[in-house]
Amino acid sequence: MRTPILAGNWKMYKTAQEAKGFAVELLARLKEQPLHDKVDILLCPPFTALPAFVEAVKGSPVMTGGQNLYPKKEGAFTGEISPAMLKAEGASHVIIGHSERRQIFGEQDPQLNEKIKAAFEFGLIPILCIGETLEQRKRGETADLCRSQLAAGLQGLGSEVCDTLVIAYEPVWAIGTGENASADDAQETIGMIRQWLKATYGQEGADKIRIQYGGSVKPDNIDGYLSMPDIDGALIGGASLTPESFWQMLQKAASV
Repeated sequence: MRTPILAGNWKMYKTAQEAKGFAVELLARLKEQPLHDKVDILLCPPFTALPAFVEAVKGSPVMTGGQNLYPKKEGAFTGEISPAMLKAEGASHVIIGHSERRQIFGEQDPQLNEKIKAAFEFGLIPILCIGETLEQRKRGETADLCRSQLAAGLQGLGSEVCDTLVIAYEPVWAIGTGENASADDAQETIGMIRQWLKATYGQEGADKIRIQYGGSVKPDNIDGYLSMPDIDGALIGGASLTPESFWQMLQKAASV
C-alpha cells in the first residue's frame, strides 16, 4: 500500500519569517491530531526561506523540499542552487520540471534528466513533473507527451529509483488557472503513467512509485483525486499557502 504524499509548492511566496509562522501553526495542529502515520507531509519553500523552515520543523514528521536545482555540486553559475546546498540545508526532496520551469524558463527534457540524476547523486528525492498544455490535450497528445517526458526525464536510470522517486502529473492548463482535470480524467492519465512504469521497471517497481496529481487542487476536490486507485497524493500550489487550507487537505488525505 502506497502512503499518500502531499507536497505544498510555495513558489515565489513567503519570507523566512512567514514560513516559520506557517510551520509553528502546522506543528501545533499535528500535535493535537497526528496524521503523519497516514500521509507524508512535504513543503517546498523558496530558497531564502528554506533554512528557517527546516529549523522550525526539526524533529517533526514534516519534510522539506527545494523547488529546483542546478545539476552541479558547485561552480560559477550565478543565481543557481546546487543539490549539495539543498541537502546541506536539510532538504529531502526537490521538484524537477515543474510546468512553470518548462514554460517560463525554457527547461527541456535532457536538462531535466541531468537534474534528476544530480538529485539522486546527492541523496535528494526528485518529484518529476510532467503534463500537457491545453492545445496538446485538444489534439489528443496527452498520453504520447507524458510517455515522452517520462522516457527522457528518466533516461539512464534503473529500477533502483523506484523506491523513492515521485512523479507529479500536472496538466499545464490547470496550473494556477482555477481549472482542474476531473478525478476520472486524472486517473486515466495517471493509470497510463503507471502502465508505462510497469513496462519500464516491472510490476514491482511500478507499484512502489508514488504518482501525484497537481493542478488547482483544493480542499473541496482533493478527496476525489485521492480516492482513485493510482493517485497517491497531490502537488499543491496556492491552496498550500495557508495552514488552514493545507491542514484540511491533510485531514482528507489521511481519511481516504
